Amino acid sequence: MNKENAKRKVNDASLEVTPYSVTMGLLMAVLFSAAAAYLGLKVGQVFEAAIPIAIIAVGVTGALGKKDGIGQNVIIQSIGACSGVIVAGAIFTLPAIYILGLDVSFTQMFLSSLLGGFLGILFLIPFRKYFVQEMDGKYPFPEATATTQVLLSGEQGGKSTRILLLSGLVGGLYDFVVATFGAWSETLSSTVLHVGQVISDKAKVVVKLNTGAAVLGLGYIVGLKYAFIICCGSFLVWFLIIPLMNVFFGAQVLDPMGTGIAQTVSEMSPDVIFRTYARHIGIGGIAVAGIIGIIKSSGVIKNAVGLALGEFSRKKGAAPVETERSQRDLPMRIVVFGIALTLLAVFAFFAFGGVVETLWQALIGVAVVAVIAFLFTTVAANAIAIVGSNPVSGMTIMTLIITALVLVAAGLKGNAGMVAAMVIGGVVCTALSMAGGLVTDFKIGYWIGTTPAKQETWKFVGTLVSAATVGAVMLVLNQTYGFTGEGALVAPQANAMAAVIQPMMNGGGAPWLLYGIGALIAVLLTLCKVPALAFCLGMFIPLDLNLPLLVGGAISWYVGSRSKDAEVNRARSEKGTLIASGFIAGGALMGVVSAVLRFAGVDVMMTAWNTPLAGGAAPAEMIAIVPFLLLCGYMIFASMKQTD
Repeated sequence: MNKENAKRKVNDASLEVTPYSVTMGLLMAVLFSAAAAYLGLKVGQVFEAAIPIAIIAVGVTGALGKKDGIGQNVIIQSIGACSGVIVAGAIFTLPAIYILGLDVSFTQMFLSSLLGGFLGILFLIPFRKYFVQEMDGKYPFPEATATTQVLLSGEQGGKSTRILLLSGLVGGLYDFVVATFGAWSETLSSTVLHVGQVISDKAKVVVKLNTGAAVLGLGYIVGLKYAFIICCGSFLVWFLIIPLMNVFFGAQVLDPMGTGIAQTVSEMSPDVIFRTYARHIGIGGIAVAGIIGIIKSSGVIKNAVGLALGEFSRKKGAAPVETERSQRDLPMRIVVFGIALTLLAVFAFFAFGGVVETLWQALIGVAVVAVIAFLFTTVAANAIAIVGSNPVSGMTIMTLIITALVLVAAGLKGNAGMVAAMVIGGVVCTALSMAGGLVTDFKIGYWIGTTPAKQETWKFVGTLVSAATVGAVMLVLNQTYGFTGEGALVAPQANAMAAVIQPMMNGGGAPWLLYGIGALIAVLLTLCKVPALAFCLGMFIPLDLNLPLLVGGAISWYVGSRSKDAEVNRARSEKGTLIASGFIAGGALMGVVSAVLRFAGVDVMMTAWNTPLAGGAAPAEMIAIVPFLLLCGYMIFASMKQTD
C-alpha cells in the first residue's frame, strides 16, 4: 500500500458521523459482541472483529450507494470494533469467577468492562500523535494496514480491488478448508517424523509452524526485521531454555506457583514446559520492556502533561489554538477530567459494588488499576503496532499476581479475595485490550484522514453498548451451559486465570525467578540496542505462530529486492502488501464462518484423516507442508507478476 496516497481520502467537507454510520456501527458492536463472546466461550476461539466489520461496512455502504462512504465506514469500523476488544477483556477474566465456584452479577461484569474500556481510551489518547504520526513508517501496523486496504478498496475500485478480492478469496478458502474440513493440519510439527518425535521426547526440542494464510500475511506486513527479532525470542525459549530446563531440572517437580504440578520436567512435552514455565520468562520480559519504553517515552508523557496543563492554565476567553482537523483530539481538559471521573467511578464500584470489603481495599484496587493500566497501555499499543498481536493475557496474569499480593497484604484473601482480584483484573485486561484495538483505529484514521476526536467520542458509545451486550451474553451462557461440569463452556483463558489466582489467594507463590530472568533479558537487550518488546513478545507467543511471521517477512524482503530498479521493487512490495492484506481479511472472515458452523453442530471434519497413524503422525499433518509452500509460491509469483 502506498500509504502516502492513502492519506487524506477524507477532506473537511466529507461525511463521517452520520445517523447511518452511527447506527451501523452500534449494530455491528451488538452483533459482534454477542457472536465473539458466544463463540469465544463455547468453542474456545476468539476472533478479531475489526476486519470482518470493515468488509461488511464497505459492502453495505457500496450497496446503498452512499456518498463519502469511506469516512462513514471508518466510523462504522471504529464503533463496531469495540466488540472484539471488550469481549477479550471480559471472557479472559470474569468467567474464572464462575469456574472457581463463586458468583458475579451482571452489574459487576458490565461495570468491569465499561470502566476498563473507558480507561483504555482515555489513557491512549495522549499518545495518539506519538504512535500514529511521530512513529509513522517505523512500525508496520499489520492489522491497520489490512483494514485500511479493505476500506480503501470500496473507494478506489479497479486493479487494487481485484487484487485484494482475489487474494482474500484464496486466503479465505485456504484457511476455511483447514479449519472446517481438516484437509491438512493447521500446525506442522517436526514430530511428524519419527526422528523428530524422538528428539522432542529426549531433548525437548521441537519445531512447529502454523500453516495459515492469515498468519503468513501478517508476517509479510510485519517485515523481515521485526519478524526476525520476534523469532529470535522464540528460538531462545524453544531451542535453548526449554532443553536446558530438561537437562538441569529433568528429574525434579517444579511448582513455583503452588498449583499442584505432579509431573517432573522430563515427563512434560516441550509445549507443556513452555506453558508451565518458559512463557513466564516472556511475561517478565514484556513487563520490563514496557517500563523501559515508558522511561524512553518520558518526553512524550511530559509533552502530553504539558498540553493538559496548558489548557487548564489558558485564560478564560482566550482564543483556542487552531489544530488541523485530521489531527484534532478531544481537548486534554476533557481527557484529564475523564480519567479522574473514571477512576472515581472505579473506586465507587470496588467499594460499594460488592468487589472488596473495605474502603482501604477499594483504594488499593484503584491504585493497582491506575498504575498497571497506564504502564501497560503503551505496551499493548506497541505490541499491536509491531506484530498485530496483543499479549493481553500475559499482562493480565502479571496483574492478577500483583493484585493478589497487595490484596492479601491488605487482609483480603480466600473466596472474597479471588472475586476481587478477578474483577480488578477484568478492568485492567479490558483497558489493555481497548488500548491495543484503539491504536489500530487511530492509525487507520491517520492514513485515511478522518477526525480523531470523532473516533474517540463514539468509541465511548461503542464501549457502552458492547459492555452491556457482553455482560448479558455471559450471564445467559452461564445459566444455560455453565463453566464447569459436563457440557460446560470451554473458556480456556479464564480457566488459566483461575488456575493462577486460586493458589495465590490460598498461600501460593509466584514464579518470580522466571519473571526476573525475563526482566534481565529485557534490560540486556535494551543495552545492546535490540528492540526488547519485539524480542520478548517472541518469548511469550508460541513458536508455531512466530515462524510463519519469519517466512512472510522473508517473502517481503525477497519480493522487494529482486530488481535493480527501485521503482519496480516498490511496486512489487505494494502489490505484495495488497495480497497479504487479502490473506488476513479472508482468513479473519472465514474464521468467523468456520466457528459459527462448528457451534451450529455442522461437523464435516475429516476425522480419520486427522487421526495419527499407529506409531506416526496424522496424514493431514504429513502433507501440510505442500499447500503451505504452494501458498508461499502464490504470494511470491502474484507479487512479482507484471500487471497492466
